[in-house]
Amino acid sequence: LTLAQFVQLMETFVGEGNSQSTVKRLTAFIKEKYKQTEEEKMEQLQNVHHMSQAARQKLLLEALFEKWDSNGHGFLDLGEVVAVLSRFKGGMEKEALMRAKKRLCSQYPQLSRVGQLSPKAFQTFLELIASEFAGNEDEAIDSLVKFLTMSVEQSRVESLQSSARRKWLQGIQQVAETSGASVELLYKAVFEAISQDAEAHGGNKKISAYIALLEENQNLLRYVACTADDAPHVLHQVLYRHMKGISFAAVDEGKPIHVPRVELHGNIHFWNSDRPVEERKGSFLVLPLHDACWRVFGILGLDTLWDQCEKTIFLTHEILFYQGVSHAFSKAYQHICTRENVLQMAVTALDWLYPRTPSIHTVTMYLVEPGKDKDCREKALCKMITTDNTGKKEIHSSPVLLLREENLLRDYLFKCTDSLEVTLAPVRGENHIAAPLHDLSRQALGIFDISIGHHKKLPPQEQTDLQKMLKMVQAAYLEILRRSLEETEPTYVLEAEHVANVRHRGILFHRLMLQDLRECV
Repeated sequence: LTLAQFVQLMETFVGEGNSQSTVKRLTAFIKEKYKQTEEEKMEQLQNVHHMSQAARQKLLLEALFEKWDSNGHGFLDLGEVVAVLSRFKGGMEKEALMRAKKRLCSQYPQLSRVGQLSPKAFQTFLELIASEFAGNEDEAIDSLVKFLTMSVEQSRVESLQSSARRKWLQGIQQVAETSGASVELLYKAVFEAISQDAEAHGGNKKISAYIALLEENQNLLRYVACTADDAPHVLHQVLYRHMKGISFAAVDEGKPIHVPRVELHGNIHFWNSDRPVEERKGSFLVLPLHDACWRVFGILGLDTLWDQCEKTIFLTHEILFYQGVSHAFSKAYQHICTRENVLQMAVTALDWLYPRTPSIHTVTMYLVEPGKDKDCREKALCKMITTDNTGKKEIHSSPVLLLREENLLRDYLFKCTDSLEVTLAPVRGENHIAAPLHDLSRQALGIFDISIGHHKKLPPQEQTDLQKMLKMVQAAYLEILRRSLEETEPTYVLEAEHVANVRHRGILFHRLMLQDLRECV
């Protein structure tokens, strides 16, 4: 039991209305009767040591990745990392390195195609290498980290530049996590990061930026966002494959394309047809947007056509940073899409539940977001869906944020996020059931707040149906998260899951319900 789970267990056992003396007697009883064996103590100490070592190692590897990824690209070149590691211990561990690389490529099949290491893949690679060495693995990783750290040198200017860029990229992800699934705020954060870097590290270039997403079997790109000056000419435009331009080449190749001087290229599509030919000068960069499985779902484009200065060509360090921006946006966009999929799935689940549970009055769904405190330790709850048994349903476009210190009557919801256990509580004469949803690392990511009115508990069959719904929602939630986070292709069971626009995760809920029924028959 965690601390929060233990406290909730004791509160439930004691119940409401009991005196302070009862609580004291229970506390004294547990202190007297609870005994821990030597074996349990040793096991607990070993677990604490293992968790401490794992946390230390994770921080070390994250810091090392950041040191190597000085431009905030978000990935490291596999060939470059292997070339440096081949010099480890004077090249005596080359065979172990090659065996680890083979295992890594087996675990991440796309590596042989893209050759780019994500932070997760980089950590896995070093762990695999350490496992191939003789001796203690933790000591081997420490040696590898020390060697790789010494292999990278940064000047003070480079270090400051790297720090600033990383802060801007983290800001993009933070907006995704705290915007209540607002993609418009995410677009704004991307353009702000590009503008800030151009001012600080790009010679104050005037940069146009735009985002286009693939539609209709990858045959068109729809421009969904752009910088303000370009909105009249670019926003909502559609680029088809047969039209002039290089964007689809970047999509098909999955690699950035840089045109240093557009006036010399001959295959650039200019959306602003009123721009005189003599003013069609500048640098143009197209970056593909990838999901976790390295499939391209759109492009981030940048150009300097509005800049009247002569030095408008994008430099290598700028291109690497813009690749970092495209990666940060892709990750953040997938996060928002995942949240939307979860909400769709939750609405489908509630539509299934209500006809079977007339004793349930209302259900409100919250998503857990980082709090406003500096370390984001205190979580906030974002109200996303409100439904009732009359069929009324509202998905909040401007979600309401609940903070713990401002909502004492809703403290049972925060206790539910702390303990990851179903919590019962009376609120203003109505009884509520708070049921958590957790992620792959068992952190709370969502809460169902279920009002059952004046009923003390649900009738047995309704309770069974509620438990079944919550079980299927949790299973669907974890599958959605795996599909968005893991760098592997998803597997589908029903034919309908292959159909376009079946990003509608309601089908996933029904599929899991069907599988559960088959197992019970």
